[in-house]
Amino acid sequence: MELSSKNLSFKKWQLLANVAIVAAALAGVIALQWTQLNRTQQKAANPKQAEQEEALRLQMLKRLPTFGFDNLIADWAFINFLQYFGDDEARAQTGYSLSADYFDLITLRDPRFAEVYPYLSTSVSFYLGKPKLAVQYMNRGTNVLSPQINSTAFLVWRFKGLDQLLLIGDIPGAIHSHEKAAEWAEGTSYSPVAPLYRNTAEFLRQDPDSIEVRFRSWAEVYSQAVDKRVQERAKQEIYKLGGQIKRNDQGEIYFIPPKKKPSKSK
Repeated sequence: MELSSKNLSFKKWQLLANVAIVAAALAGVIALQWTQLNRTQQKAANPKQAEQEEALRLQMLKRLPTFGFDNLIADWAFINFLQYFGDDEARAQTGYSLSADYFDLITLRDPRFAEVYPYLSTSVSFYLGKPKLAVQYMNRGTNVLSPQINSTAFLVWRFKGLDQLLLIGDIPGAIHSHEKAAEWAEGTSYSPVAPLYRNTAEFLRQDPDSIEVRFRSWAEVYSQAVDKRVQERAKQEIYKLGGQIKRNDQGEIYFIPPKKKPSKSK
């Protein structure tokens, strides 16, 4: 009977501990929602002050224990990032400096959140102009993701490779990233893109300054851009390389590659 009583007492305290953890998590969620309501008014009144307060909240969330609700924190941070990024009026006054803080938090709490990485590349690499920092955050994803966890995980390698190629000039890194993108795409429903990524790596190995590879890469940036500003940057780069962007009779976009320069006769 004594042993049974001890087991019962242990289970009782375990249940109370679990209830306390859930209660703390729910209280945190409610607090986050409450601050979200207050921030809407603050942003309109003083965007710079609102951004400073948001920066403090993000730093706090990096340090606080999450009681196992890391995914919930990452989801909340991403939703708030979308609101932050889409507020053009406020960003015209404050810029996009918090993009790095949002994705530092998101990739720390949930590096397997594969769907956020296109936005990471757009906001941190293109808008904030810190592609090396973006690649550091992408490394958190490539270190823990796999095609078995998420069939679109290969895109993290692809975006990492594009940033390395187009914005950093890290050709060996871009080659490795595209080879890994091909490896992760194989065996999934996206396997048809694997040869494209493998060919990109081979082209870069043979010709690190390949205009064709850069044209195709900027064309993909244009096609997959989550923001018009990045799309406009890609368009400018395509035209600099001698390519063009057209629309067919159905209104669909297609790309015309640069004309190949004739080889010099000996």
